[in-house]
Amino acid sequence: MSTAVNAEVRSVAGRFETGTTLTHASAKAVLAAGLQRIAAGAGGVDCASLAQFDSSALAVLIAWQRAAQARGAALEIVNLPAGLASLAQVYGVDTVIAARH
Repeated sequence: MSTAVNAEVRSVAGRFETGTTLTHASAKAVLAAGLQRIAAGAGGVDCASLAQFDSSALAVLIAWQRAAQARGAALEIVNLPAGLASLAQVYGVDTVIAARH
């Protein structure tokens, strides 16, 4: 799957969805796409389709949360894959990423 495809972020009912891959190779494009959705008023991100990820995904989620906070809002993260939640715990950012699994 190309980076351009991975950067596609769809909006659904006030939330946007990640693509299937969020790794170092796609992080910059995915970050930018999500920041656009947050600037447009999105209040959540659905990670259900996220199947391939690395620690870059954590950095992107944290950046999205900070962008939402800068707008005076919270970003709801839902359907965080268990593997990514475990990675967040290993890196000690699980308390920063308030997500529902």
